Amino acid sequence: MPQDGLSVKKEENFSEWYNQVLDKAEVTDMRYGVKGFVVIRPWGAMALEKMYKLYEAALQKRGHKPSFFPIVIPEENFKKEASHIENFSPQVFWLEQLQGEGKLALRPTSETAMYQMYSLWIRSHRDLPLKIYQRANVYRLETKATRPLIRAREFYWLEAHAAFATKAEAEEQVLEDIKTTEEVMHQKFGVPFLPMKRPQWDKFGGAEYTIGSDVMMPDGKLIQQPSTHLLGQHFSKVFNVKFKDEKGKEEYVWQTCYGPALSRILASVISMHGDNNGLVMPFCIAPAQIVIVPIFTKENKTKLVKECEKIKEKLEKENLSVELDDREEKRPGEKYYEWELKGVPFRLEIGEKELKQKKLTLFVRDTREKTNISLAKVTQLAKLGEEYDKRLLAKADKFMKGKIVDCFDKADIKQALEDKKIARVNFCSTEKEGISCAEKIEKDFGAEVRGTLGSKSEKPTGGCAICGKSAKVVVYLGKSY
Repeated sequence: MPQDGLSVKKEENFSEWYNQVLDKAEVTDMRYGVKGFVVIRPWGAMALEKMYKLYEAALQKRGHKPSFFPIVIPEENFKKEASHIENFSPQVFWLEQLQGEGKLALRPTSETAMYQMYSLWIRSHRDLPLKIYQRANVYRLETKATRPLIRAREFYWLEAHAAFATKAEAEEQVLEDIKTTEEVMHQKFGVPFLPMKRPQWDKFGGAEYTIGSDVMMPDGKLIQQPSTHLLGQHFSKVFNVKFKDEKGKEEYVWQTCYGPALSRILASVISMHGDNNGLVMPFCIAPAQIVIVPIFTKENKTKLVKECEKIKEKLEKENLSVELDDREEKRPGEKYYEWELKGVPFRLEIGEKELKQKKLTLFVRDTREKTNISLAKVTQLAKLGEEYDKRLLAKADKFMKGKIVDCFDKADIKQALEDKKIARVNFCSTEKEGISCAEKIEKDFGAEVRGTLGSKSEKPTGGCAICGKSAKVVVYLGKSY
């Protein structure tokens, strides 16, 4: 268990606060000794496992079937789609070549691994749609400074790959992917996002277009969370993924892919909800939803712990995750402090007085309030957990409110970014002709054109905020990791 509290405040030094929370709450350990790779400790792993279960349930509900593909990808597969190899080659970990075998890569993403199999599995329109996902780790040779869970060389993620008979069906899948992000990451994990249709120069290699989910961090920087890509027929043509329609005519399938990086989403969960006392974990993914702390003496410990074990068993029958802290070497106050640091939503304090009155003292982590709860109604904590998560969601949405500022010139943009906000501007184009203005934004402000809002169409008025030419789109600018 962690021994020391946080020495910095989140609002004053977010970067150091974040590192201390990961360390002191025992989420990760950075001492593995290899750049970009961290150990995820049990507390972080248990949260990730719950996140995976919720996300996979949402995918399966929408028709995606689980699968597992090899971690290695033949070099020849990468070379089949020109823009894909150009996009990912610098980030690939290559394995030492074995004698008599071709060059192999650790997967940075799995399109070129999975689609060679699609060409074997898909023959007829009856085989469509094909919707498969896998839980996997991916590896990217990140050369910039790495940060645990945020920017790494190893990501824990899910990727869903779908094939359809028509472009219209594929585009419906892209919209469904955004809905999945809304249902799970926003509504369950309490992390609001902006679905951004990326500029053409920033789309996924081999895609017709990309929509990324941008999340605002406490330091005003954006982090890309789940992205979805309309791949069109780019990969199906190079991997020969074809089907015969109802008239017997051969056609290439239309494809999409969707990739939630669960480890990176965990970074946003920690950053969004945590406070100056440590983690504040959503009830639905908290490694322990309830901790029971008996307040005992040597004389009454056996009796009190026995009663606590009964309460724990009762709660676990409600499918709640419960810890019983009956350590003798720690005083109750020390235990309270530690479990608050680890972000446990509810703490039950039980002493002789509580047992006699059949009323337990309940501490709520997000509000830091103490109340009494009847021993007979202790199973109501499941319902209180739902209310707990709604409060976290409302607080996160409030954080996002007002973060977008309309800017009409460079001075407006500069001010918005200094205020740790997102600048919404009229822009010349998100096609190739807009690259020069995007480069000026990066040079002058250290920011990026994140794209256009993918959830609705916004019409520009007037000229581009950078070059003054007639604006074709409304884009969002922000700093990112």
